Amino acid sequence: MTVAVVLFTSDLRLHDHPPLRAALAAADEVVPLFVRDPGVHAAGFDAPNRAAFLADCLRDLDASLRRRGGRLVVRTGPVVREAGAVAAECGAAEVHTAAGVSGYAQRREERLREDLGRRGVALRVHDAVITAVAAGAVTPAGSDHYAVFTPYFRRWSQERLRETCSAPRTVRVPDAVRGEPLPSRDELPGLSPGLPAGGETRGRERFARWARSRMAEYEEGHDDLAGDVTSRLSPHLHFGTLSPVELVQRARARGGVGAEAFVRQLCWRDFHHQVLAARPEASRRDYRPRHDRWRTEDEAAEDVAAWREGRTGYPLVDAAMRQLLHEGWMHNRARLLAASFLAKTLYVDWRVGARHFLDLLVDGDLVNNQLNWQWVAGTGTDSRPNRVLNPVRQGRRYDPSGAYVRRWVPELENVDERNVHEPWRLPEDRRAALGYPAPLIDLADGLARFQHARGLD
Repeated sequence: MTVAVVLFTSDLRLHDHPPLRAALAAADEVVPLFVRDPGVHAAGFDAPNRAAFLADCLRDLDASLRRRGGRLVVRTGPVVREAGAVAAECGAAEVHTAAGVSGYAQRREERLREDLGRRGVALRVHDAVITAVAAGAVTPAGSDHYAVFTPYFRRWSQERLRETCSAPRTVRVPDAVRGEPLPSRDELPGLSPGLPAGGETRGRERFARWARSRMAEYEEGHDDLAGDVTSRLSPHLHFGTLSPVELVQRARARGGVGAEAFVRQLCWRDFHHQVLAARPEASRRDYRPRHDRWRTEDEAAEDVAAWREGRTGYPLVDAAMRQLLHEGWMHNRARLLAASFLAKTLYVDWRVGARHFLDLLVDGDLVNNQLNWQWVAGTGTDSRPNRVLNPVRQGRRYDPSGAYVRRWVPELENVDERNVHEPWRLPEDRRAALGYPAPLIDLADGLARFQHARGLD
């Protein structure tokens, strides 16, 4: 009886899972393995909201495997040690896993290959599982990655995607391999009240429902803050409960400008993955340094606290930050604005904001979070690094009625459309009665400070 191990990481699904399919083709029995890695905890990446969503994903994956005669084996410890131990326990000849792009994932793969090799076990790493196109598959002449999105998108769009594979009908797991009890979100304190539930089943249901009812509106409405026609699939993409290859193919099959806009967003995700795969240090250091002398968290403690708590005095920024606190998620347009306000208007180090987002976002992905923050801060891949988003203008454009602001900033629920994005213009007695803070900084002063710091004045 031959055995193979499938090491799940950020690919917690059965549909379109090449490592699992390859393992089933190579062996009579397969051990589906997920390792709860203490290194993730030590790095602070298992924030409560993501830990809860992960627990849902693992329970759903286990239930799906059990319906097929199998089960999920969960272990706790260093990934290399536990994967090697499981391979030894079941006599596996191969371990299959998906390719990652972060520095941590790359080092993990190297150590796995070395450790398993000493045991006589082959490591099979599969591309285009976590992304639609493998990180290194599309490169420009003279470089190992694209630094600008548009030419990358043109090349990416021409790539032939691999064929998707269906979920297996049967998965036979050796009885002798021990596992641990599955984690539960009920064990976790400090969750955002509006945190969504995780798991492949819910992810597939959500995509199907959104594709039928909202995808056609996506091109026109994806920046409409109150309308919220976004797919909200980012947590499922982060944990891999949905296949990006399958999403691209299903969107293209549906067709239309909304589907094209959605596919473009999936390409942005791949773009960031190929940047970080080539430059892992960009998760913590400026991709393109601008010689900024950012204010630190200690130097700007009061400003940072006001930003985190949604009391900057700028309604759209505060609505965005309060949505984050409540849902563990934030509309993408709001993320850009909130990040621009911290990094450029308050001139605080982007890493302070990126860390706060990772502390709360259920889709807190090291790749997209860090590189999007750098894009906004002007130290990443943005071709206009000195652009500053004005929260009043952004509010008038993307929340013209003020519905998004009123949803998350109840102090302003009775403020009219004309003043909801500039409540400081109300008569003094009315303004005082709102109980809403005055602006933390004048926008012109923040802009002048940023331009001076960048040598633009």
